Amino acid sequence: MRLITIVALTGLLAGCIARPVGDFGRAQPSFTHDTAMPAAGNVIAGMRKEPVSGFNKTDQETEMHDRVWRFLIAPHAKDWLFDTSVELQRTRIIPPKDTYYQTDRYYDYLRKTAYQSSRTRYSTVGANVSIDNQTLPTTFAAICAVIAVDQQRAAALASLRADLPASASGDVAARKYENDAYIAWFVRALNYRYDSYDFALDSLLVETPHEQSLTVDEALRQMSVYVTRANRHDFCGDGTSGRGKGSVVIPSRFQNRGDTEIVLQK
Repeated sequence: MRLITIVALTGLLAGCIARPVGDFGRAQPSFTHDTAMPAAGNVIAGMRKEPVSGFNKTDQETEMHDRVWRFLIAPHAKDWLFDTSVELQRTRIIPPKDTYYQTDRYYDYLRKTAYQSSRTRYSTVGANVSIDNQTLPTTFAAICAVIAVDQQRAAALASLRADLPASASGDVAARKYENDAYIAWFVRALNYRYDSYDFALDSLLVETPHEQSLTVDEALRQMSVYVTRANRHDFCGDGTSGRGKGSVVIPSRFQNRGDTEIVLQK
């Protein structure tokens, strides 16, 4: 059985490409990417002794996967996030590879793109960061919903264990492992994006300094708030309550202007 699986997988990998996308960069339905590759990946993950759940996905888990996926790829920058590798990792055919990514790939893409104006590179970075900032709140909310589902599963298992199949406990633990791994991947991907944008801005400041850098730096400052929250797994708050109190942001690379407050004489 294992030999058959490996042979089938070899044929599958021969034609493997990045996940197909449609309008607005959304993933398109695909038997290969939605059924065949995940099935093969589950077998291979089991061979690596990783937990594999037999549960169907909830709507919340499906939404989290869909929203997180856009942070794992970068079609707007010609594969600076290794889109094909991401697809193999997403379907569990290979173990995590993103820990080896280098943050200079995004800047290298910008530098080699023939823009008519050097200022346009700043506009590109600013637009990419702004789009990420706009989608981060809903992504955090989707992750929070999955965390709640895992808590509900654990509570239901504790109260109904005697009436459930023997495999239920293992499936609950395996799905929790899978969800935690996907959330951890998102955290790494968000850090990688921020670090890549940050490296690109620093490099552009040296190569082609322009005043547009101030706008990009402000967008990155806003993104750094989400990076900080993601690193402490604060997905369910607003960044100002609970563990979110005293949120720390990555400081600006630019020196702030001096104190301009006018103090009138009494």
